[in-house]
Amino acid sequence: MSKIFLVFTIFVIFCDCSDRKIPSVLYESETLIVKSTADNIFTHVSYLETDDFGKVGCNGMIYLNGDEAIVFDTPADDTASVELIDWVRDQGKTIIAVVITHFHEDCLGGLVTFHQRGVQSYAHEKTLEILRERNESPLPLSEFQNEITLKIGSEIAKVKFYGAGHTYDNVVGYIPSENALFGGCLVKSVGAGKGYLGDASVEDWSFTVDMIQEELPELKVVIPGHGDPGGTELLDFTIELFR
Repeated sequence: MSKIFLVFTIFVIFCDCSDRKIPSVLYESETLIVKSTADNIFTHVSYLETDDFGKVGCNGMIYLNGDEAIVFDTPADDTASVELIDWVRDQGKTIIAVVITHFHEDCLGGLVTFHQRGVQSYAHEKTLEILRERNESPLPLSEFQNEITLKIGSEIAKVKFYGAGHTYDNVVGYIPSENALFGGCLVKSVGAGKGYLGDASVEDWSFTVDMIQEELPELKVVIPGHGDPGGTELLDFTIELFR
């Protein structure tokens, strides 16, 4: 490798990473971690015991703007959800919405707590349909068809269904002002395996993520459902993994 090429490669990597913070832990307990991921973007990590994969770390996203906050996916249980809501309150913010990105427990295991605290919840109509078919509760309070835009402080958060992948109802959250995406379990961390496929549409997965990449080329921060956040390399990896 020539010295010129090596210097150029290092420069490109530095420029790509310069818009992202090195994640720093702001809160940590046995059941919940909150990490700073970008200026107003935070990753919350809780834990779910599974039969196939053991104890699994589960990601969600928090976005703060003004005196308001939105949460994407609840922590995996009520205990961690109480901690998360209290942490947001300690920042002087009010959670005005929690978005459930698909019907699995790692997305809505703490929904009872959010409802008890008066937080409005949103999910795709397919998520509500699946939960009703499975006779599960609680149900998110509001549903949408394809996409929804929510005002958070002076900015907006967008939630959209691009197609099937990890599940047939998975949606993603996008914060335009931060160029940040919460991909949930539709997006894999770099180096991850395919994970649980019991409710997946493997044949659609790459196409769905490719649609996100085409529509949102300016992304700088991407948070997966499990594992480390990063940038658009997570989308590239996921597309190749399921191609």
